Amino acid sequence: MTTTTKPIEVLLVEDDPGDVLMTREALAESKVLNELHVVSDGEAALRFFRQEGEFTEAPRPGLVLLDLNLPRLDGREVLAAVKSDPDLRRIPIVVLTTSQAEEDILRSYDLHANAFISKPVDFDRFLDVIRQIDSFYISVVRLPVT
Repeated sequence: MTTTTKPIEVLLVEDDPGDVLMTREALAESKVLNELHVVSDGEAALRFFRQEGEFTEAPRPGLVLLDLNLPRLDGREVLAAVKSDPDLRRIPIVVLTTSQAEEDILRSYDLHANAFISKPVDFDRFLDVIRQIDSFYISVVRLPVT
């Protein structure tokens, strides 16, 4: 098991302000202070990845938490664009969505999502899931150097 203590840049692509707040709270409790960046639609996510427009100074994310149901471009389109780009495809993307539909799970993995997690509706369980994602990707997984 490899332990990483260096903070990573986390990009949360989420349009629900409540879920953004809960994610911030859960990550804030982490032993490693990761930098959380938030965009609320698919088009902004692609600009962030490509460092375009208002995101010219954006860091390359070390981990992405991606909702599927987004305005402008949905999460599936974002996932397809990122995973088909040779410069971006190694960035781990965790689909974090309210969907439990088998077709969304299959499609996400077909598009090379690194994980698919259905968001719990219970506040405490949601916080626990975010903490587990953080713990796994920070303490267990060895991420590519970007």
